[in-house]
Amino acid sequence: MTYSVNVPEATASRTAPAEATEDLPWIEDGADVAPRDARELTKLFLDRLQSLEEGTREYQYARNTLIEMNLSLVNFAARRFRNRGSGDMEDIVQVGTIGLIKAIDRFDLSREVEFTSFAIPYIVGEIKRFFRDATWAVHVPRRLQELRVTLARAKETLSATLGHPPTVKDLAAHLELTEDEVVEGLVAANGYVAGSIDTPGNEDDSGDGGMTYAETMGEVDPALDLFENLHALGPAMQQLDERERAIIEMRFGQEMTQAEIGRELKVSQMQVSRLLSRILGKLRAGLLST
Repeated sequence: MTYSVNVPEATASRTAPAEATEDLPWIEDGADVAPRDARELTKLFLDRLQSLEEGTREYQYARNTLIEMNLSLVNFAARRFRNRGSGDMEDIVQVGTIGLIKAIDRFDLSREVEFTSFAIPYIVGEIKRFFRDATWAVHVPRRLQELRVTLARAKETLSATLGHPPTVKDLAAHLELTEDEVVEGLVAANGYVAGSIDTPGNEDDSGDGGMTYAETMGEVDPALDLFENLHALGPAMQQLDERERAIIEMRFGQEMTQAEIGRELKVSQMQVSRLLSRILGKLRAGLLST
């Protein structure tokens, strides 16, 4: 039994396994098989796949050909998600192909179910899982990801019924949840898409976008570093005696010169310099030990 199609020269080097020419048709490129032929050939290959030993060349040939022949199912399912706003179409197809492979590995001909009907839910399920797990801007627990979808549907239903957007209380009553659970789900939904800080914050009277979020964001206060340093310095200051703390206060609090401090303490400027060096050394050691 032989089945042949015209294929690009680049794929012609593939070698047919010994059993492929005896029990299965040799198909150079399953993607070139017409949908009507693919349906019948899929049944034949699935039946043969169940009797082949996994890992053999014959098994790999049958399995790979099944994948190639049914990639049209993946493309069909992927088109349903092309307007989701995130995820490259090539990535969606690759994820859908994983679902197709799972369907091939788990299909049982004895169920008397069309392979197409069996495979599509696997493919769509895998794509939905991709959007649920991989397209969130921040990591959100699975429970809250699913709650986001439930809340979105409830909002749509209640908006039509009530004639206005539902409140947290309305959503909680409709879904039989607590108001805290609803709030948690609404907050988590904000992690689905990360907005750019260059997005206009609101419309102004001129009709343009107005100030961006970046222009309204605060900057780091330089005084915070000073506060942290002073906070860390406190315990070290407690280790100084009264005279040492007085010298620090005069030098850095009152900004007195070493000569002025010397006159106040009735010591020389050189002695003040040595005292300050020793005191600052003690403070430095205290900071490093914390």
